[in-house]
Amino acid sequence: MFQNFDPVSDRSFGAKHVPALRAELKSMALDGFIIPHDDEYQNEYIPAYAERLMWATGFSGSAGAAIIMADRAVMLTDGRYTIQVREQVDDAFFDFADITETSLAAWIISNARPGERIGYDPMLHTAIAVEKLNAAAISAGAHLIAVEENAVDKAWTDQPAHPLARVSLHDTEFAGVSSAQKRRDIGAALKSAGADAVLLTAPPSIAWLFNIRGGDVERTPLPLSRAVVKSTGEAILFVNPEKTQNNLAAALGDDVNLQGEDAVESALISIGKSGGTIAIDEASAPSRYWQLAKEAGAVVIHMADPCALPRAAKNETEIAGARAAHIRDGVAVTRFLQWLDETAHDGSVDEIGAAKKLEEFRVETGELVDISFDSISGSGPNGAICHYRVTTPTNRHLKPGELFLIDSGGQYRDGTTDITRTIAIGSPSEEMRERFTLVLKSHIALATARFPVGTTGHQLDAFARRPLWEAGLDYDHGTGHGVGSFLGVHEGPQRIAKAPNDAALLPGMILSNEPGYYKTDAYGIRIENLIVVTPPQPVGGGDRDMMAFETITKAPLDRNLIDVSLLNEDEVNWVNMYHSSVWDALNKLIPDESVSWLREATLPL
Repeated sequence: MFQNFDPVSDRSFGAKHVPALRAELKSMALDGFIIPHDDEYQNEYIPAYAERLMWATGFSGSAGAAIIMADRAVMLTDGRYTIQVREQVDDAFFDFADITETSLAAWIISNARPGERIGYDPMLHTAIAVEKLNAAAISAGAHLIAVEENAVDKAWTDQPAHPLARVSLHDTEFAGVSSAQKRRDIGAALKSAGADAVLLTAPPSIAWLFNIRGGDVERTPLPLSRAVVKSTGEAILFVNPEKTQNNLAAALGDDVNLQGEDAVESALISIGKSGGTIAIDEASAPSRYWQLAKEAGAVVIHMADPCALPRAAKNETEIAGARAAHIRDGVAVTRFLQWLDETAHDGSVDEIGAAKKLEEFRVETGELVDISFDSISGSGPNGAICHYRVTTPTNRHLKPGELFLIDSGGQYRDGTTDITRTIAIGSPSEEMRERFTLVLKSHIALATARFPVGTTGHQLDAFARRPLWEAGLDYDHGTGHGVGSFLGVHEGPQRIAKAPNDAALLPGMILSNEPGYYKTDAYGIRIENLIVVTPPQPVGGGDRDMMAFETITKAPLDRNLIDVSLLNEDEVNWVNMYHSSVWDALNKLIPDESVSWLREATLPL
């Protein structure tokens, strides 16, 4: 099993660890300390040693932050974790705030006292973030203090070691373009920007650029590393030598110099001493690197990570791989849905058993490298917790008359998958069918959108929400996130959400389409497929070419939850065409004993 269902934290963490941290702060002459969820690489999913926020608070979600002062503390999360954070974090030690309404900087302005010294680790915060935090501290009359050693690391006596997973090559069979060509393209972009080199600090970009993968981060095949790429296309890849295979240097060629990761700072100093111009993404690079390069005499310019957009806009090979991965994954999911339909209605299946069974079907494909995230397997009220992670204490059985929501995905060498299905266990109520159908209408609205070049995901978000808004309903998470190619299941810069995002959608970008509805203490509904942005095409009678989405996820929807009377003709046709595509893609690949079940599951409405 890739997944472990033991609890990773609990409400006792505050009582266990906050006093120890406060004692450490006192010894460092600090009145407080900022603890983001981020690691030194700004990863979403982070290695065990970097789970500093969880160690201090008990919160195990993938997004949040805390500020712990000598006599008070706050835990900040977004709407996805409203329920979870209160279950995991002891309110005797922490106040709670919504980070979308009260940012770290806003909390400091309102709560820091004149003269207080608030520490932060400059490796865990970007230059932009530090600028905002420093302005907030000044506004409150407090002082923001960069520390050489993280206060949590000093207090965490049994902190896990840093990972040392081997780096592997990601063949052009899957990548589509050689590392040398990618580096030449990045070099050309640097010349246009007037930069001699760029510092890359995001492991997904480094993995993409050098056509390598790793195992330092669970669920995401990343090698923790840094890189400096020159305008000539030459590069230095900074990675722990214990993680490199003997063939890595030969595969990368003479234009790539391998050095240990501890050599990053000396490289920045060298560029500074030579008076070179280096581009750094101030929105993703550690503040320490930005400051060090400037102090060394380098001309530092801001440049958005030049790998981000070409990494997000998949090439033909990557798109073909994604389609193949989703068909393979669709076989596993369909087998699971059949198994669930045939076994769960008597109440004998629990959330952990369901997650294990789906993982088992994925393993049986023979191609699964890892799951792409820990499955969200929630029955009844647990399904209403958007990012619920089932553990042995929270595990509950799938009961007749309830809904079961399972959000899961796989990492395959040719693609990354992410799919959510909501299934009725037994007979659903009319309210459940109505709400499911409204979510389905929302899903279809986005899936069928046409939009001009330059459109952002922010502009499309309301397409998906309108059917729910018209019924007085909504959901507190984004509608869609970018997805990598055998990389992160959450990938930027593109996303579809209420929050403004200036990244225009480009052909080849893969995103999720996942509207939902959640009734607290009752049930959750989410329908998620992955979609690919298609190139602009003429529209009959129109005067502008329009882009659209191709749905690549292949698995049936629960027809028992669809109230056809709430769908218009176009929506009925979409469901029928989608199910027809699922049948065409899977019927010759699934076991013989599943064919009749799939035929029934994909019949026209």
